Amino acid sequence: MNREHVIEKTAIDEPAIEVEALKADSFGRIALMRDARGLFVRRDLSASPWWLRFPAWRLARREALALRRLVGQAQTPQLLNWNGTHLDRSFLDGVAMYKNPPRGDLAYFHAARRLLQQVHRRGVAHNDLAKEANWLVRADGSPALIDFQLAVLGDPRSRWMRLLAREDLRHLLKHKRMYCRDKLTPVEWRLLKRTSWMRDLWFRTGKPVYRFVTRRILKWEDNEGQGPKP
Repeated sequence: MNREHVIEKTAIDEPAIEVEALKADSFGRIALMRDARGLFVRRDLSASPWWLRFPAWRLARREALALRRLVGQAQTPQLLNWNGTHLDRSFLDGVAMYKNPPRGDLAYFHAARRLLQQVHRRGVAHNDLAKEANWLVRADGSPALIDFQLAVLGDPRSRWMRLLAREDLRHLLKHKRMYCRDKLTPVEWRLLKRTSWMRDLWFRTGKPVYRFVTRRILKWEDNEGQGPKP
């Protein structure tokens, strides 16, 4: 089957009304919308400059494919529509971790680890969990994950996906170290200290280029919304 047809395109009978603008960057505009289905989040690629339209499309398509694998997962957004210009996903009621830090909340981090395991079993590695903005704290105190633009999909049994899953977990443990430090187990401390070859290679080669492009060319800070770090 052609991968382009993996995602179903659904028609929306009534025009959507924008409720609130959430974010705008070089890869599009994100807004909270409302239509007959209720509240949902829309990423609008038409707001990106023409010279970034293709990478913006690739990122949105990657998120759509990841959400397609996560159908039925209550703690991640559900894909509502993807037509090449608009990506609509369900709205998750919650706030970013840095706005409502789970300080001393061991239950949050236990639930977050279970959530990661469920996502990884679906063959999805988030790949951007250093950002606290991608972790939500919901009204009941439970975790949720958003923003799967950089997600990697594959066989969860493969060495590559296991490595990426381990990096996802390391990023979660960094947040636990910040907000629930005294609850880290000896095994978790060892995992934090043991960096992978992939992480080391990225910091030596890819990271400097990434910072140059995002900060000098695109004029935005990658660490925005991550919260304080030790």
